Amino acid sequence: MQKEKNKKRSSLSILYIAGVQPYENKKNEKYMNTKQINHFKKILIAWAKQLKNGTSKKELYIQEKTTNFPDPIDRAVQEEEFSFALRHRDRERKLICKIEETLKKVEKNDFGYCESCGVEIGIRRLEARPTANLCIDCKTLSEIREKQMLG
Repeated sequence: MQKEKNKKRSSLSILYIAGVQPYENKKNEKYMNTKQINHFKKILIAWAKQLKNGTSKKELYIQEKTTNFPDPIDRAVQEEEFSFALRHRDRERKLICKIEETLKKVEKNDFGYCESCGVEIGIRRLEARPTANLCIDCKTLSEIREKQMLG
């Protein structure tokens, strides 16, 4: 037990970004009670804030790094860097939208349950991916169907 408390957390962890510890379930505790809801709300808000701050820094980087290189290889490298930065920014924008949708579900008391079958998604899964909207079984089936459709 002591080892678990002394474990280092990755700085990439959503819990680390939000500055919270993993949620400790209490015996006979109701699923998605006020304490759990507040835990996930704090995580989602901190995650969205961190992503929004990173997006503005990327925009400044692109504006500052614009140079007209005479060498075609240097120009190609710069264009590739910009392309990568724009793709990354687009993914972050989509993730921010997904986080905002999840926060709306939290406000409607519709958070933490599978959209497909209605069972509890689970605290640990939600801490790993707070925007999860399917339980692990439904997500696995969804991925299998997706593989079959795409071949």
